[in-house]
Amino acid sequence: MRAPFSRTLFDLVCEQAERYPDREAVVGDGRRLTYAELRDSAMRIAGGLRALGLRQHERVGLLLNNRPEWVEICFAVAVIGGVLVPFSTWSKRRELEFLFKDSRIKLLIAVNRLAEQDFAQDLNALRRSFPDLAVAMIGEERVPEAIAYATLARGHSPIEGVPPPGDGARPEYPALILYTSGSTSYPKAVPLRHGGIIENGFNIGERQGLGPGDRVLLSPPLFWSYGSANAMSATLTHGATLVLQGRFDAAESLDLIEKERCTSLYTMPGMTSAMLNHKEFRRQRTQTLRTGVTIGTPQDLAAAANELGAREICNVYGQTESYGNCAVTWHHWPLERRMRVQGPPLPGVHVRIVDEVSGKEVARGEEGQIEVRGNVTQGYDGVSAENNAKAFTADGYFRTGDRGMLTPEGDVVFLARTTEMIKRAGINIAPAEVEEVLRHHPDVAEVGVVGAPDPAKGEIVLAFVVPKVGASVTTDELRAHCRAEAASYKTPDRIEICDKLPTTATGKLMRAELKTMAAKLAPRAR
Repeated sequence: MRAPFSRTLFDLVCEQAERYPDREAVVGDGRRLTYAELRDSAMRIAGGLRALGLRQHERVGLLLNNRPEWVEICFAVAVIGGVLVPFSTWSKRRELEFLFKDSRIKLLIAVNRLAEQDFAQDLNALRRSFPDLAVAMIGEERVPEAIAYATLARGHSPIEGVPPPGDGARPEYPALILYTSGSTSYPKAVPLRHGGIIENGFNIGERQGLGPGDRVLLSPPLFWSYGSANAMSATLTHGATLVLQGRFDAAESLDLIEKERCTSLYTMPGMTSAMLNHKEFRRQRTQTLRTGVTIGTPQDLAAAANELGAREICNVYGQTESYGNCAVTWHHWPLERRMRVQGPPLPGVHVRIVDEVSGKEVARGEEGQIEVRGNVTQGYDGVSAENNAKAFTADGYFRTGDRGMLTPEGDVVFLARTTEMIKRAGINIAPAEVEEVLRHHPDVAEVGVVGAPDPAKGEIVLAFVVPKVGASVTTDELRAHCRAEAASYKTPDRIEICDKLPTTATGKLMRAELKTMAAKLAPRAR
């Protein structure tokens, strides 16, 4: 498909509105916006932002789940050349206080309440710390001096949102600042530029085989790069329809796939498993699926392709710093190849593997640290800017902190986060390798592997296993399975049978929680 000419988000929505005026751009929360309607609503809201005094480069915070307002606000901020800073809706009051201060936002647009989170109450408590912060509320306004979100668009014509020449966005300007967790004690602020979001997103959509007729289900949050810089950009650059789910729920996901006739989805292993194990799952309900994006083990990819039905689903590798993904498999590759690798680097992206001690590049087929250059953030913002010197090499590569290799064909193979590697008696062991072996057992539903401290070996391999419903399996059986299926080092020193694993709301394994559980068991782990 021909790439869009646009290199800013505002230009993109205008270009697509000219090409596909009546095609649905965004669906969710009972609303349906065509490309023309998305353009017009974004321009009206931009008029409201300008009326509040917002100008080029100024930052707008967003505390909102997946819904059409998220997308129209994103494009409205792009109209005036501002920067959108979306915050995690899982953030607690103490975390919000840090985020507001670090991001230096001038305006916050927030939903008053989301599930158990009472954001209005949090904002009332934080007002004293941020007396100059303007607030617009979606829902009942329970924050003094806050304005209603609806007033941002009320009374403004689309043309009022357009700034004078030179006051809007440019391709090299940041469009988003996303906060991502990492090795530091606070989340890192990652600026992503207009041009990079559009270029990288389009190329991700190409790897999926997207076209104007596709309908893409997005359940992971838009405040992740996986959602905004990746899914939203990949979908809208192809004139396709983005189907938003406010918060992941397996039953609702199945309903949306069936009702909206989704052809693509962004999923994660926990989400895929939840849908497949739901009592209402039937293969015919997901028969419209064809492609999509996921992460995980080879078995996770196979489950999404063969059982869920997204037969051309793509395996990916990336991080927020690389605009969501920097390597993606082609949708038309044989499933066996898509299961084994995370694909070649995207156009404009260069990946190299270096020795973790010497820093020198290693040959293809050899393991080492993954470094990326190209469509990568120019550096962290806020207090996390102090990490820039160690995060980037002198020749412009981003040090991902991941361990992997390049195949002879040039495909990226992700092995593990360096911080997740288990060093047992001097040998590096990737948790994912052990997890893959255990998942091959027919009675295993879920597994998480971490290292536990040990005075003799430094660390031992500890596996937490959740059996399938109705299954009964012993630790001895699982050890025998590991010894029969793989190298001896992939047999855990200890296996704990449990009812569930600690996961996020989207089903992502919380390894930090798992390591805490392992540390408590360590004195007995001999």
